[in-house]
Amino acid sequence: MTFLRSAVLFVAAALFEIGGAWLVWQGVREHRGWVWIGGGVLALGLYGFVATLQPDAEFGRILAAYGGVFVAGSLAWGMVADGYRPDRYDVIGALICLVGMAVIMYWPRAR
Repeated sequence: MTFLRSAVLFVAAALFEIGGAWLVWQGVREHRGWVWIGGGVLALGLYGFVATLQPDAEFGRILAAYGGVFVAGSLAWGMVADGYRPDRYDVIGALICLVGMAVIMYWPRAR
């Protein structure tokens, strides 16, 4: 159950952070205005809160592992929201990041 909870929290954090950054991008770069920017800032704040709910208490580990989720999630978001088509090197790089994330978060450790 701890693994499932952690995985769900990583996905939720990714949606808030990547979605928030995308909203700010749309507000500034695509001139959609302050409402989009404000929504993005709110989502980014929620990302910070969701990250604190991880079962592991090590800030550095959580944020380092989240980096792998962020890489893969950003490519997926670009595909859905902007029609981006990753090439094989994007996919290979994202998979490497996800393997790194799994090692950081879930590899058994001697306590």
